[in-house]
Amino acid sequence: MTFEEHVRRALDSLPPELAAKVENVAVVVEEENAEEPDLYGLFEEHEFLPARIAVYRRPLVADYGSDANALEEEIRITVLHELAHYFGLDEARLDELGYG
Repeated sequence: MTFEEHVRRALDSLPPELAAKVENVAVVVEEENAEEPDLYGLFEEHEFLPARIAVYRRPLVADYGSDANALEEEIRITVLHELAHYFGLDEARLDELGYG
């Protein structure tokens, strides 16, 4: 399974009632974040543009690539973490929920 397919599966695993509330968000796969190369994902929101979630391939594959199941699970956690930011949850709350 490709990295992009793992990301797609993570998005497809969202409960329908939650997925229906996600609007105007682009989810993209990039190699890494230039400013923080060990970052797994990033949620960005800019006025007049769609929100954007980047999932970074290189650090996730470096840390979990030897185990396909672990890689898929960490991609799922990363996608959920960034979507939680879209819904207004901050890092402290995500830590409390186990998605920090």
